[in-house]
Amino acid sequence: MMDFVAGEVLPLYKPYGWTSFQIVSKVRYLLSRHHGVKRFKVGHAGTLDPLATGVLLLCTGKATKRIEELQSHTKEYVATIRVGATTPSFDMEHPINATYPYEHITQEQVLATLHSFTGIIEQRPPLFSACKVDGKRAYKLARDGSDMELAPKKVNIENIELLKFDLPDITIRVTCGKGTYIRSLARDLGEALGSGAYLTALERTRIGDVRIEDCINPQDFQTWLIEATKTDKAL
Repeated sequence: MMDFVAGEVLPLYKPYGWTSFQIVSKVRYLLSRHHGVKRFKVGHAGTLDPLATGVLLLCTGKATKRIEELQSHTKEYVATIRVGATTPSFDMEHPINATYPYEHITQEQVLATLHSFTGIIEQRPPLFSACKVDGKRAYKLARDGSDMELAPKKVNIENIELLKFDLPDITIRVTCGKGTYIRSLARDLGEALGSGAYLTALERTRIGDVRIEDCINPQDFQTWLIEATKTDKAL
């Protein structure tokens, strides 16, 4: 029997263009209305950028205490990277700011370069990110015109698999630990290949054992909630 107050972990699918906060807000509103309370406790275990899609874990009630634990679970992504150009945010949120040659890049070179990024590596987060600098979100500094570089952090990239090589696009599957920025990986891959690169598509396909096929679409959450409650009452 589901007890949203005692705490549940709900797998939601984040659609393209939605923010993680919008999904939390929608679920919180529906749960609050369902339980007849003013504000229901809901949080998420790991932000996805607005242009990314995929698995987003929401914690309700006392399960919000598990957020840090869930954030440490292994994550899997499928990413499409376009070489030959860069953007300030390392994705399509901002327009291209520089172009580079890429005709010299071979599939063999990409495979060797991807392998060099596996293991414990140092990665510099994007300035357009939720990282904090002196108590202020980095993306706010970026919007104010700052071009500072954030300090590198150690991250664990367990595996990278090349799924498709079709220049200027490269599609990869990445299995990684907490704190890994796939946008930064795209930027670093471009530099390592003697070009530039940015992310054009990103889907989080797994967190721990939770996969996309396990997820609830936020547009269907109200119907799912009614059905789940009916089942609980029937039991």
